[in-house]
Parts: sequence; C-alpha cells; structure tokens
Amino acid sequence: MRTLAIIGASGHGKVIADIAIKNGYTDIIFLDDNASILECGGHPVVGKSADIKNISADVIVGIGNSRIRKRIQESLNDDDLVTLIHPDAVIADSASIGLGTVIMAGVVVNPDVLIGRGCIINTCSSLDHDCKIGNFVHVAVGSHLCGAVTVGDRTWIGAGATVSNNITICRDVMLGAGGVVVKSISEPGTYVGVPAQRIGS
Repeated sequence: MRTLAIIGASGHGKVIADIAIKNGYTDIIFLDDNASILECGGHPVVGKSADIKNISADVIVGIGNSRIRKRIQESLNDDDLVTLIHPDAVIADSASIGLGTVIMAGVVVNPDVLIGRGCIINTCSSLDHDCKIGNFVHVAVGSHLCGAVTVGDRTWIGAGATVSNNITICRDVMLGAGGVVVKSISEPGTYVGVPAQRIGS
C-alpha cells in the first residue's frame, strides 16, 4: 500500500489527491489545522499539520498560500517529500522539477525549464523553453510563460496571465488574472492589467 499524506484539506488538496491516485497511491490521508474539517474529497483528515511527525507516509503540502506552504515544507524531511505530476501533463526530458512541486492536468513544460521546490503549476498552464521558476511559485490556471522567463520565489502568476519572452519577475509579485507582462518587474507588489502595472505592495 502506498500512502500519501497531504497537508491542507482544501480544494487544492482535493486536486492533489486525484493526481496522487493517478500516480498509484492507494491510501490518501489529510492533515489540517482546522479541527472542523473531517474529510476532503472523500479522504479522511487524521490530524493537524504538526502530527505529520508521527505518520509514516510520503508527504506533499497542499496549501495555496506560498508563505504558509514554504513554512510547512521547510519543516519537513526531504526524504519524505514527493513531487506529483498529472499523467496528462507534457514534460520535456530536460526539464528539472523541485521537491514538493505539483504539476496538474494539461500543463506543458518545454525543454530546459527549471522549476523550484514547492511550486504549483496549475491546470493547462505552459512554461516554454529555458524558463526558470523560483521556489514556492504558483503559476495559476491557464497562464502562459513564453521562452526564457525567470520568476522569483513566492510569486503568483494569476489565472490566464501571459508573460512575454526574456522577462524577469522578481520575488513576491502578485500578477492579477489576465495580466500581460511585457517588461521585467523588479519591485515586489501587485500588478494588474494589459500591460501589467503596479497597483500596490
């Protein structure tokens, strides 16, 4: 029996559970610090996140918030962490994917892409050749990064966003849904629009 413990019983965790089953896991359990949540996607919540130290299982953090995901993942033993890739994703042989990252259905990752630890590469998004994705980045549903894009740690690329080729985005950027980035972003903050403009920290 292959057991996967998912920390975070949410919609995101539910999707991870589905990917895990498609990867051959036969037993899925959740841990969540909200004691009122008893199950997620039909799988039991068996305790709080701190209880993972008493559980023998593969582990992945299923929390969308990058800072919380980072804090929890960095408290875990690398030997227990897994990376999950949906079987319907297309991943180039030369791509590199960090521990704790999840890649969802319909994703395309092209040659020589580097993806850091604890990332979420969400449904039907694409990373073209030579992109470099930092740690704990979320590339949201249906967003597209053209070739040679660099994305800093903990950045969120919103649903349906587009980043032009040879662009660098610094750490801790929130790019709004549908945003289009046509020049590099060097200051953390929230950016929206076409072309994307900073609207605040």
